[in-house]
Amino acid sequence: MTYTFITLASPVGELKLVANGSRLAAILWENDKPGRVRLGPMSEAPDNPILVQAARQLREYFAGTRQRFELELDFSGTDFQKKVWAALLTIPFGETRSYSQIAEQIGNPSAVRAVGAANGRNPISIIAPCHRVIGASGKLTGFAGGLEAKELLLTLEGGHWPGTARLPGF
Repeated sequence: MTYTFITLASPVGELKLVANGSRLAAILWENDKPGRVRLGPMSEAPDNPILVQAARQLREYFAGTRQRFELELDFSGTDFQKKVWAALLTIPFGETRSYSQIAEQIGNPSAVRAVGAANGRNPISIIAPCHRVIGASGKLTGFAGGLEAKELLLTLEGGHWPGTARLPGF
């Protein structure tokens, strides 16, 4: 399987948008840990329609004009991970959930640590909003894009973190 990609400059750093055919398979962070998301060989494809559409929707999100993404997604992972990632997609814009709330939502309340691990391997960050998952105390916890990026995304959404952000140029 060959994946295609484009890069996108964003307020949270350069993002690599990756497609598997006509579906978005990953959004990788500029300083992503190697192997966090396992994908096959990639080639650049600036005209891939799903990548162009994903880039447009992300720009709208960063500009504060989009709250919901409308893209075909291709999650690759274990059944448990896919349950966690599907739960992420149900967290409304501007709201947060704790790891334990996600564990309860997927019907496995004792799997809080496993939910955290699956959240950390979410291949489609931002769109599957793992940044909306916080510690039970309300504190920010690990995030593949870094805690500064997580705080910026939550601030942009104007929910858990006070204020709203309008990011110039996006």
